[in-house]
Amino acid sequence: MARAKVLLWACCMLFLATANADSSNFAKGIGVNWGSQVSQNLLPSVVVQLLKDNGIGKVKLFDSDDWTVKAFAGSGIEVMLGIPNNELKRLSDSYDDAQDWVKENVTAHTRDGGVDIKYVAVGNEPFLTSYNGTNTHTLLPAMKNIQKALDEAGHGDKIKVTTPQNADVYDSGTGGPSQGNFRKDIRNIMIDMVRWLDSINSAFLVNIYPFLSLYQNSGFPVDFAFFDGGAKPVKDKDHSYDNMFDANLDTLVWSLKKAGVPDLKIIVGEAGWPTDGNINANNKLARRFYNGFLKKLATDKGTPLRPGHMEVYLFSLLDENMKSIAPGAFERHWGIFRYDGKPKFPVDFSGKG
Repeated sequence: MARAKVLLWACCMLFLATANADSSNFAKGIGVNWGSQVSQNLLPSVVVQLLKDNGIGKVKLFDSDDWTVKAFAGSGIEVMLGIPNNELKRLSDSYDDAQDWVKENVTAHTRDGGVDIKYVAVGNEPFLTSYNGTNTHTLLPAMKNIQKALDEAGHGDKIKVTTPQNADVYDSGTGGPSQGNFRKDIRNIMIDMVRWLDSINSAFLVNIYPFLSLYQNSGFPVDFAFFDGGAKPVKDKDHSYDNMFDANLDTLVWSLKKAGVPDLKIIVGEAGWPTDGNINANNKLARRFYNGFLKKLATDKGTPLRPGHMEVYLFSLLDENMKSIAPGAFERHWGIFRYDGKPKFPVDFSGKG
């Protein structure tokens, strides 16, 4: 998970209850990110059981490691594979390489009803301003090559390509969500990409973090990062916003509308709150955030412009003690669970408490 400047209008996440709870009571549409930048990885079989015990039906990976992926065979857990940014140029230049990637990382795992792969996430926040345009011309060709290879291998109806984007790819300036549009330096590329995603019936994957807006903006209204009604509502046209998540996601909705794809599906690819490494990264605020968001998800209320059910991947399943702390010490403490799989604190995952 890379870091960059985050909009003043931004947010999102949730949290698990205790293990072995009744999964029928859990909020719908919840997945989790599982990163591997740790000194001692839990066995994939242990992680699969951890997810099943906690009613998590979806997992998003940052690569396609064979040992990890094959552990999900027959688990009933839906998998999103990842392709790192350093693979984009190779896969954009060579369709043969894209075919080989699909054969080795998709076909090999889906035979005989094996792993339930739903998406392939090509790149990870490839258009961050800090990358200085490195991936500007390779992302979409790589996405198209992988999707073409999926189609030709007979997977295309079920498995779609997408790409996780940081919320900095769109902006609303000093206005509200209705002023939202894709960043000027990548606007034409983003328009081409979202129109193509719409044409293949895929989804826009966005990472939204209220904690980072609070971390980067000393004047950010703290209550606006949460969902318990403590924030002063902000009016935008005919809608009112009392939390950052709704405002940020609707900024994206407006951006998609202006790009000509108002109905493109949106998935929140990462959302979370760290528990250490900063004055605002603590269990008290994390619990406040998770509890409020879970209640929101359980209602299927959605946002003013996108009412209804939302699909969200939590960031992250486990703390990662080998991550770079250049963005901040909190980078190693995004986990719902500690490094060893122990929960940090209980939260009512059903959203009913």
